Amino acid sequence: MPPPSVTLTPSAEPPAGDAGGPAFSPLYRQIKALITRSLQGGEWRPGEAIPSEMELAVRYKVSQGTVRKAIDELATDNLLVRRQGKGTYVATHAEQHIQYRFLRLAPDDGEGEVRLQRRFIDCRRLRASAEIARWLEIKAGEPAVQVRRLLLRGDQPIVLDDIWLPGTLFKGLTAERLSDYRGPMYGLFESEFGVRMIRAEERLRAVAADAAAARWLTVPEGAPLLSVERISFTYADRPVELRRGLYHTANHHYRNALS
Repeated sequence: MPPPSVTLTPSAEPPAGDAGGPAFSPLYRQIKALITRSLQGGEWRPGEAIPSEMELAVRYKVSQGTVRKAIDELATDNLLVRRQGKGTYVATHAEQHIQYRFLRLAPDDGEGEVRLQRRFIDCRRLRASAEIARWLEIKAGEPAVQVRRLLLRGDQPIVLDDIWLPGTLFKGLTAERLSDYRGPMYGLFESEFGVRMIRAEERLRAVAADAAAARWLTVPEGAPLLSVERISFTYADRPVELRRGLYHTANHHYRNALS
Protein backbone atom coordinates (compact mmCIF):
# COMPACT_ATOMS: atom_id res chain seq x y z
CA MET A 1 0.00 0.00 0.00
CA PRO A 2 1.51 3.39 -0.96
CA PRO A 3 2.15 5.83 1.89
CA PRO A 4 -0.52 8.48 2.41
CA SER A 5 0.06 11.84 0.80
CA VAL A 6 1.34 14.55 3.10
CA THR A 7 1.16 18.31 3.08
CA LEU A 8 4.01 20.32 4.53
CA THR A 9 3.69 23.96 5.48
CA PRO A 10 6.48 26.39 4.61
CA SER A 11 8.98 26.93 7.39
CA ALA A 12 9.20 30.51 8.53
CA GLU A 13 9.90 32.59 11.60
CA PRO A 14 7.10 34.77 12.98
CA PRO A 15 7.67 38.52 12.86
CA ALA A 16 9.40 39.97 15.89
CA GLY A 17 6.95 40.88 18.59
CA ASP A 18 4.10 38.98 16.94
CA ALA A 19 3.33 36.80 19.94
CA GLY A 20 -0.25 36.25 18.81
CA GLY A 21 0.63 35.13 15.28
CA PRO A 22 0.43 31.58 13.94
CA ALA A 23 2.85 28.96 15.22
CA PHE A 24 5.38 27.97 12.55
CA SER A 25 7.18 24.66 12.62
CA PRO A 26 10.58 24.12 10.98
CA LEU A 27 10.41 21.71 8.06
CA TYR A 28 12.55 19.05 9.74
CA ARG A 29 10.17 19.01 12.72
CA GLN A 30 7.27 18.42 10.35
CA ILE A 31 9.18 15.47 8.90
CA LYS A 32 9.92 14.26 12.43
CA ALA A 33 6.18 14.37 13.20
CA LEU A 34 5.36 12.41 10.03
CA ILE A 35 7.94 9.72 10.81
CA THR A 36 6.61 9.51 14.37
CA ARG A 37 3.10 9.09 12.99
CA SER A 38 4.32 6.14 10.91
CA LEU A 39 5.97 4.63 13.98
CA GLN A 40 2.76 5.09 15.95
CA GLY A 41 0.73 3.46 13.20
CA GLY A 42 2.99 0.42 13.14
CA GLU A 43 4.34 0.96 9.62
CA TRP A 44 7.80 0.09 11.00
CA ARG A 45 7.88 -2.21 13.99
CA PRO A 46 10.45 -2.18 16.83
CA GLY A 47 13.71 -3.63 15.60
CA GLU A 48 12.89 -3.10 11.91
CA ALA A 49 14.86 -0.87 9.56
CA ILE A 50 13.16 2.26 8.30
CA PRO A 51 13.68 3.47 4.70
CA SER A 52 16.93 5.23 3.89
CA GLU A 53 17.28 8.99 4.18
CA MET A 54 17.19 9.25 0.39
CA GLU A 55 13.99 7.20 0.15
CA LEU A 56 12.34 9.29 2.86
CA ALA A 57 13.46 12.50 1.15
CA VAL A 58 11.73 11.33 -2.06
CA ARG A 59 8.65 10.26 -0.11
CA TYR A 60 8.26 13.59 1.65
CA LYS A 61 9.62 15.72 -1.21
CA VAL A 62 12.28 17.40 0.93
CA SER A 63 16.08 17.42 0.99
CA GLN A 64 18.07 14.55 2.42
CA GLY A 65 19.58 16.98 4.94
CA THR A 66 16.11 17.81 6.27
CA VAL A 67 15.36 14.11 6.73
CA ARG A 68 18.73 13.58 8.42
CA LYS A 69 18.02 16.33 10.94
CA ALA A 70 14.62 14.81 11.75
CA ILE A 71 16.16 11.36 12.22
CA ASP A 72 18.91 12.84 14.41
CA GLU A 73 16.27 14.17 16.80
CA LEU A 74 14.35 10.88 16.79
CA ALA A 75 17.58 9.06 17.62
CA THR A 76 18.24 11.51 20.47
CA ASP A 77 14.69 10.76 21.70
CA ASN A 78 15.55 7.02 21.63
CA LEU A 79 12.80 6.31 19.09
CA LEU A 80 15.30 5.36 16.38
CA VAL A 81 18.82 3.97 16.53
CA ARG A 82 21.55 4.34 13.91
CA ARG A 83 23.74 1.33 13.19
CA GLN A 84 26.99 2.12 11.44
CA GLY A 85 27.01 0.68 7.92
CA LYS A 86 23.58 -0.91 8.32
CA GLY A 87 21.03 1.92 8.43
CA THR A 88 18.50 3.29 10.88
CA TYR A 89 16.23 1.04 12.92
CA VAL A 90 13.23 1.45 15.18
CA ALA A 91 14.66 1.35 18.70
CA THR A 92 13.58 -1.37 21.07
CA HIS A 93 13.90 -1.77 24.82
CA ALA A 94 16.24 -4.68 24.11
CA GLU A 95 18.88 -2.16 23.05
CA GLN A 96 21.61 -2.16 25.69
CA HIS A 97 21.71 1.63 26.03
CA ILE A 98 17.91 1.92 26.21
CA GLN A 99 16.70 -0.94 28.39
CA TYR A 100 17.94 0.63 31.65
CA ARG A 101 17.22 4.26 30.87
CA PHE A 102 14.10 4.28 33.08
CA LEU A 103 15.95 2.64 35.99
CA ARG A 104 17.99 5.38 37.65
CA LEU A 105 19.37 3.39 40.57
CA ALA A 106 23.13 3.22 41.12
CA PRO A 107 25.17 1.54 43.89
CA ASP A 108 27.06 3.70 46.37
CA ASP A 109 30.15 1.53 45.84
CA GLY A 110 30.56 2.93 42.33
CA GLU A 111 30.27 -0.35 40.46
CA GLY A 112 28.26 1.18 37.64
CA GLU A 113 24.71 0.28 36.60
CA VAL A 114 22.73 -1.91 38.93
CA ARG A 115 21.75 -5.23 37.34
CA LEU A 116 18.76 -6.36 39.31
CA GLN A 117 16.97 -9.69 39.32
CA ARG A 118 13.19 -9.60 39.33
CA ARG A 119 10.66 -11.66 41.22
CA PHE A 120 6.99 -11.31 40.30
CA ILE A 121 4.63 -11.40 43.24
CA ASP A 122 1.28 -11.14 41.48
CA CYS A 123 -0.45 -10.25 38.22
CA ARG A 124 -4.18 -9.62 38.41
CA ARG A 125 -6.92 -8.25 36.18
CA LEU A 126 -9.15 -5.82 38.09
CA ARG A 127 -11.59 -3.04 37.45
CA ALA A 128 -9.81 0.31 37.55
CA SER A 129 -10.59 2.52 40.51
CA ALA A 130 -11.38 6.16 39.85
CA GLU A 131 -7.83 7.13 40.83
CA ILE A 132 -6.11 4.57 38.59
CA ALA A 133 -8.49 5.39 35.74
CA ARG A 134 -7.63 9.07 36.03
CA TRP A 135 -3.88 8.36 35.78
CA LEU A 136 -4.29 6.01 32.80
CA GLU A 137 -6.98 8.15 31.15
CA ILE A 138 -9.50 5.33 31.00
CA LYS A 139 -12.98 5.08 32.48
CA ALA A 140 -13.46 3.97 36.07
CA GLY A 141 -14.48 0.33 36.11
CA GLU A 142 -12.69 -0.52 32.88
CA PRO A 143 -10.31 -3.50 33.04
CA ALA A 144 -6.80 -2.86 34.32
CA VAL A 145 -3.84 -5.14 35.03
CA GLN A 146 -2.00 -4.85 38.33
CA VAL A 147 1.53 -6.27 38.50
CA ARG A 148 3.51 -6.45 41.74
CA ARG A 149 7.18 -7.37 41.71
CA LEU A 150 10.42 -7.17 43.62
CA LEU A 151 13.77 -6.14 42.16
CA LEU A 152 16.71 -7.68 43.98
CA ARG A 153 20.48 -7.31 43.99
CA GLY A 154 21.66 -10.75 44.94
CA ASP A 155 19.41 -11.79 47.82
CA GLN A 156 18.67 -8.22 48.92
CA PRO A 157 15.30 -6.72 47.85
CA ILE A 158 15.89 -3.18 46.57
CA VAL A 159 12.64 -2.11 44.87
CA LEU A 160 9.00 -3.01 45.47
CA ASP A 161 6.98 -2.09 42.36
CA ASP A 162 3.21 -1.73 42.04
CA ILE A 163 2.41 -1.40 38.30
CA TRP A 164 -0.94 -0.62 36.68
CA LEU A 165 -1.65 -1.10 32.95
CA PRO A 166 -4.77 -0.59 30.78
CA GLY A 167 -6.41 -4.00 30.49
CA THR A 168 -7.50 -3.56 26.88
CA LEU A 169 -3.88 -3.15 25.77
CA PHE A 170 -2.50 -6.07 27.78
CA LYS A 171 -4.93 -8.94 27.24
CA GLY A 172 -3.30 -12.24 28.10
CA LEU A 173 -0.60 -10.79 30.35
CA THR A 174 0.05 -13.20 33.22
CA ALA A 175 2.64 -13.66 35.95
CA GLU A 176 3.89 -16.78 34.15
CA ARG A 177 4.35 -14.86 30.91
CA LEU A 178 6.23 -12.12 32.74
CA SER A 179 8.45 -14.59 34.56
CA ASP A 180 9.26 -16.60 31.43
CA TYR A 181 10.36 -13.56 29.40
CA ARG A 182 14.14 -13.19 29.61
CA GLY A 183 14.51 -9.60 28.39
CA PRO A 184 13.41 -6.29 29.93
CA MET A 185 9.71 -6.01 30.74
CA TYR A 186 9.28 -3.09 28.36
CA GLY A 187 10.71 -5.35 25.65
CA LEU A 188 7.88 -7.81 26.32
CA PHE A 189 5.35 -5.01 26.15
CA GLU A 190 6.50 -3.91 22.71
CA SER A 191 7.15 -7.35 21.17
CA GLU A 192 4.07 -9.17 22.48
CA PHE A 193 1.54 -6.39 22.96
CA GLY A 194 2.68 -3.69 20.53
CA VAL A 195 2.95 -1.07 23.28
CA ARG A 196 6.14 1.01 23.30
CA MET A 197 7.07 3.24 26.23
CA ILE A 198 8.82 6.31 24.85
CA ARG A 199 8.94 8.73 27.77
CA ALA A 200 8.04 8.99 31.44
CA GLU A 201 7.34 11.55 34.13
CA GLU A 202 8.21 10.91 37.76
CA ARG A 203 7.45 12.28 41.21
CA LEU A 204 9.74 11.46 44.13
CA ARG A 205 9.26 11.79 47.87
CA ALA A 206 10.63 10.29 51.06
CA VAL A 207 8.29 7.95 52.94
CA ALA A 208 8.40 5.59 55.91
CA ALA A 209 7.99 1.87 55.28
CA ASP A 210 4.60 0.53 56.30
CA ALA A 211 4.23 -3.03 57.55
CA ALA A 212 3.72 -4.58 54.08
CA ALA A 213 6.62 -2.73 52.46
CA ALA A 214 8.88 -3.53 55.41
CA ARG A 215 8.10 -7.22 55.05
CA TRP A 216 8.81 -7.35 51.31
CA LEU A 217 11.95 -5.21 51.46
CA THR A 218 13.17 -6.81 54.70
CA VAL A 219 13.61 -3.50 56.49
CA PRO A 220 12.25 -2.34 59.86
CA GLU A 221 8.79 -0.82 59.83
CA GLY A 222 9.21 2.95 59.63
CA ALA A 223 12.55 2.71 57.78
CA PRO A 224 13.12 5.52 55.25
CA LEU A 225 12.29 4.65 51.64
CA LEU A 226 12.26 6.61 48.40
CA SER A 227 8.85 6.63 46.74
CA VAL A 228 9.03 6.97 42.93
CA GLU A 229 5.71 7.44 41.15
CA ARG A 230 6.08 7.18 37.37
CA ILE A 231 3.61 7.59 34.55
CA SER A 232 4.90 6.24 31.22
CA PHE A 233 3.63 7.32 27.82
CA THR A 234 3.53 5.87 24.36
CA TYR A 235 3.10 7.84 21.13
CA ALA A 236 0.80 10.86 21.13
CA ASP A 237 1.42 11.25 24.88
CA ARG A 238 -0.98 8.43 25.72
CA PRO A 239 -0.41 7.15 29.28
CA VAL A 240 -0.01 3.36 29.30
CA GLU A 241 1.60 2.58 32.65
CA LEU A 242 1.39 3.83 36.21
CA ARG A 243 4.25 2.56 38.34
CA ARG A 244 4.66 3.17 42.05
CA GLY A 245 7.98 1.98 43.37
CA LEU A 246 9.42 1.93 46.87
CA TYR A 247 13.24 2.04 46.82
CA HIS A 248 15.48 0.89 49.67
CA THR A 249 18.43 3.25 49.24
CA ALA A 250 20.67 2.34 52.18
CA ASN A 251 23.40 1.27 49.74
CA HIS A 252 22.08 2.85 46.53
CA HIS A 253 21.18 6.27 45.23
CA TYR A 254 18.78 7.57 42.63
CA ARG A 255 20.75 9.09 39.77
CA ASN A 256 19.54 11.58 37.16
CA ALA A 257 21.34 13.51 34.43
CA LEU A 258 20.15 17.04 33.69
CA SER A 259 20.84 18.90 30.48
